[in-house]
Amino acid sequence: MRSLTGCILFSLATAVLSVPLSEVSVEDESFAKNYLKKFFNLTEEEGPAVRRGISPVNKKLAEMQRFFGLQITGSLDADTLAMMKKPRCGVPDEQVARFSIYGRKWQKRSLTYRIENYTPDMSVAEVDASIGKALQVWAKVTPLRFTRIYSGIADIMISFVRREHGDFNSFDGPGNTLAHAFAPGDGLGGDAHFDDDESFTFRSSRGVVLFIVAAHEFGHSLGLGHSNVPGALMYPTYSYRNPDTFVLPQDDVRGIQYLYGPNSRKDPSVDDPKPPTTPDACDSNMVLDAVTTHRGEIIFFKDSFLWRSFPQSQTPQQSLIRSLWPSAPVDIDAAYESRQLDTVFLFKGRKVWAFTGNQPVRGYPKTLTAFGLPKGVRKIDAALHDVNSGKTLFFVGNNYFSYDESRKTMEQGYPRLVNQAFAGLTRRVTAAFQHKGYTYIYSGPYVYEYDLGTGTRHRELRNSYFLRCTNS
Repeated sequence: MRSLTGCILFSLATAVLSVPLSEVSVEDESFAKNYLKKFFNLTEEEGPAVRRGISPVNKKLAEMQRFFGLQITGSLDADTLAMMKKPRCGVPDEQVARFSIYGRKWQKRSLTYRIENYTPDMSVAEVDASIGKALQVWAKVTPLRFTRIYSGIADIMISFVRREHGDFNSFDGPGNTLAHAFAPGDGLGGDAHFDDDESFTFRSSRGVVLFIVAAHEFGHSLGLGHSNVPGALMYPTYSYRNPDTFVLPQDDVRGIQYLYGPNSRKDPSVDDPKPPTTPDACDSNMVLDAVTTHRGEIIFFKDSFLWRSFPQSQTPQQSLIRSLWPSAPVDIDAAYESRQLDTVFLFKGRKVWAFTGNQPVRGYPKTLTAFGLPKGVRKIDAALHDVNSGKTLFFVGNNYFSYDESRKTMEQGYPRLVNQAFAGLTRRVTAAFQHKGYTYIYSGPYVYEYDLGTGTRHRELRNSYFLRCTNS
């Protein structure tokens, strides 16, 4: 029996906001051990090495921490446990890296597929469109071509099944495992099975978008393994993405083209969207889009990604913005938290979105004029909420406005020049937030530490300072 070579597990489309645990219980230790056995090939070893204190558990913990970009301690800390408890795929991670391959690929460029049956969650037309579009994700960047057949055995057999379904890899009911697929080859090779106990959708963020799951699974059907790059389609966990705007990320393009080469048939007159890349916390030239606090954590935004830094966290955790807030915009201009309202506001262009926890606030998005900003303001560059005064500052070019959160009105006498409140700051503000009594103003790749009460500037830092780069 061919071993299972690909699957993708359910991750709630609206991720629950939580803080890593501060203490590790006996149950957690047992859970972690089982996790390492399943995903990192932990074996119960005995002998001289163990007696000398070289624990296989500690060794595998370090291996797992290295893979996920966590602080390498070799011990079960809160960050590591939180990562272990995230919904994920059942394929082991020990050999996964920036795009990985199984060592098997199709030796032909024209492949067939057949949809054997349908899920009741969607119309036949929606399933057909989702499957066809998912295959075209890979066809656009390779010489591969896919032809649908309606009878007989296809290279990629597609079916919706429940529980035990004949391949000795049974599904588990609603939640957790969404689907699995097999690497290229005879028999089950290339086939993709979808758990019909899930709630599949065509486009909605409520449920699981079939197109995204299918595109991931077909990556396995073509010979790709999992990637450890957050944002890659072949990353082990599921995140909501809009099918209408989806573009295959660069890491996945590199992987599939390593196996099959580029699409030489592409019309040179057609300018396709550039494949998105995952931002690197260690990039000294990176300019963050926005920074905000949120229920005790700090969130950093860049393109369609965010990093979440928890109070007890040693390493911020990177994920897609829409894995946290499915209806949120990407490439945002600014963000801030109103603690009074327990709400985070995200700004893009002339609109603002609001979220309490991971839920959108009714009535949003609104326009900037809802905050009293002049109609002539097309976008804001950054936002800063001052905890002491209860005022929120909106930065627009060389000026800033002051908004009174309690009265919900813009203060009189604004806009004012930025350098009147922040001495020596002459360049455009790109992000801002407060932390432990200090105000941090980002301008390009730098961040400046201020005492807002006195206007005194203390330090100049690189904008990766709070991201705690782990790749170096």
